[in-house]
Amino acid sequence: MKLYGKYFMIHLKSIMEYKTSFLLTCIGQFLVSFNVFLGVYFMFQRFSTVEGFTYNEVLLCFGITLMEFSLAEAVARGFDVFSSIISNGEFDRIMVRPRNEIIQVLGSRVEFSRIGRILQALVMFIYGFHVSDITWNFRKVLTVLLMLAGGAVVFGSIFLIYASICFFTIEGLEFMNIFTDGAKEYGKYPVVIYGKRILQLCTFVIPYALVQYYPLLYLLDRGKPYYCLLPLAACLFLIPCLLFWKLGVRHYKSCGS
Repeated sequence: MKLYGKYFMIHLKSIMEYKTSFLLTCIGQFLVSFNVFLGVYFMFQRFSTVEGFTYNEVLLCFGITLMEFSLAEAVARGFDVFSSIISNGEFDRIMVRPRNEIIQVLGSRVEFSRIGRILQALVMFIYGFHVSDITWNFRKVLTVLLMLAGGAVVFGSIFLIYASICFFTIEGLEFMNIFTDGAKEYGKYPVVIYGKRILQLCTFVIPYALVQYYPLLYLLDRGKPYYCLLPLAACLFLIPCLLFWKLGVRHYKSCGS
């Protein structure tokens, strides 16, 4: 992690050389996320509930999901641009360095501009926190923290899958955006509203529901007590993703530069 910290500081110093550009980019990210919030707001002007969830509850859910995705994107952005690392031969250089490949890829890109999106998520979460009828206690606060950590791991794992596929295809496959940016979009509502089959998919295949829907039920006193621990189970999704990455590394053949 010391190496990643050095990468982090290099990117921070670099982006601070253009403070105005950084600020404008953050504002742009904030406004884009705010437009999505307006979509939720206007829908609830017409419908009072969606599958039994009120506007305030959905807003809390959306704020948590957006923050999970933003944290993962800020840290794991190197995986999102991994196809260019493969195609220009940069991964050859990574392979010969005596450091872990994943840390080097993570350190190749740190998106500080996502602070704008994180701020938007934080505003939505604080508002949802304030207006919800949830009786907060230590266990529920801990559940929220586990949701954020577990969600960041799940989204980061999907970015890792996207990068691993590039070992076999050279170019990134755009359909993977369904599981990253797409999940951020449909994650603004509890997963259950999309039907039983989607809920099963998001529980047993790609565990979005374990970091979103089930813990939310616990926060709203509609779920079982063990739902608060499901984000920890979702973190196990990282294991097969790491194995797939190792398979890709073994398969890798240089593309030149």
